[in-house]
Amino acid sequence: MSYVESNLVPGETVIYQTRLHWIVMLGHLVVGLLLLGLPGALLLFYAFSQHGMDASTLRLTEGGGVVLLVCGAIVIVMGMVRRNATEMAVTNRRVVIKTGLMSRKTIEMLLNKVESIEVSETTSGRMLGYGTIVMIGTGGTSEPFRKVAHPLEFRSHVQQQIEKLR
Repeated sequence: MSYVESNLVPGETVIYQTRLHWIVMLGHLVVGLLLLGLPGALLLFYAFSQHGMDASTLRLTEGGGVVLLVCGAIVIVMGMVRRNATEMAVTNRRVVIKTGLMSRKTIEMLLNKVESIEVSETTSGRMLGYGTIVMIGTGGTSEPFRKVAHPLEFRSHVQQQIEKLR
C-alpha cells in the first residue's frame, strides 16, 4: 500500500496519482548497463572461453566479472528505488507529495490553501512528458519538484478539485 493511500482521512479519496518520470533513472541505467554489459559480461565471457588460464587468474577474472555485474545491478536498483520513493497525489481534500524511502519528507497542502501551481517544461520534457512543478501555498511557501511525470495533468487535477470546493 502506498504512503498516500495509507494516510487518507475518512471520506477522502485519491483523484490522481503520479510519480517521477523514468528519465530520473537514465543516468543509473547508463552506468549500470556499462558495468553489466561491457566489462562485467566480457570478463566472464573471457574467463569461460580461456581453457589454458591458470586457476588463480581464472578465479580473479571470474570474481572481477561477477563484482562488476553485481555493481551494475545495484546501480540500476538504486535508480528504481529513487523513482519509486516519490509519490504525488491529488485527493478530494489536499495535495500530498512524499519523497524519500529511509528518510521521508512529506508536503501536504489543503486544496483551499493552494495559491498557484507553476509548471516548467524544457523542450525534451515536453516531448517526453516530464517537468518541474512548484506549488505555492498561502504564505508564499514554495517547493520545486523536478522531473515529475505528466505535470500539466497533475496541475489540471489540482485545479479541478479546487473548483469543486467552491
